[in-house]
Amino acid sequence: MTTTLKWLGHAAFEIKTGGKTLLVDPYLTDNPLASMRSEDAVADYILITHGHFDHVGDSISIATRTGATVIANPEISAWCSRQCVASHPLQTGSGFAFPFGYLKLTEAVHGSNLPDGSNGGSACGFLLTTLDEKKIYLAGDTSFFDGMRLIGEEGIDFAALPIGGYYTMDPDDALHAVKLLRPTMVLPIHYNTNDHIHQDPAQWTARVLAETSTKVALLKPGESVEI
Repeated sequence: MTTTLKWLGHAAFEIKTGGKTLLVDPYLTDNPLASMRSEDAVADYILITHGHFDHVGDSISIATRTGATVIANPEISAWCSRQCVASHPLQTGSGFAFPFGYLKLTEAVHGSNLPDGSNGGSACGFLLTTLDEKKIYLAGDTSFFDGMRLIGEEGIDFAALPIGGYYTMDPDDALHAVKLLRPTMVLPIHYNTNDHIHQDPAQWTARVLAETSTKVALLKPGESVEI
């Protein structure tokens, strides 16, 4: 079984695995780097790491149109339910066996207020174990934290890490994260969407290749990688 991950720009992904299509943090409208229009998106499930506008994005409109189920923390799930969208809540540290694989919410060090100012609960990342036992870690918006060492003990096949700085890890901290996580492959995300998070991903890639044994998927928005 092949899992395909397409980077849609910023922190948004389309993941096809186990016969299902997942969207992660589908910030498409108003995203200058988005490679997909909201009205063209399809999904069986939508995963939201936290409540900020550039991660909730178009989740409600896409879920309303497609019937997708939102997976998020309890606060975001309840907010989605109030907007008549199907949702499945999970607590940080817990997981559930979905038709596409086992999904666990991981710690993330970040805020999470929702676009309307209401409480978005705790920010999280996702650790997906696919049906063929591939481990995919999507860190979400986070600063560096030592718990990444424990996540790395899972045996990570693929990780997506923010490198933009200002709101999240900068390139130095993201490199440190790679050294703790020890993924087979890493994708840098959450950079160059605005001036605050301008970074050189090629320079970061060179550092990862020089200092670790991890391969780098240096994708442009709209490009995919098989896992």
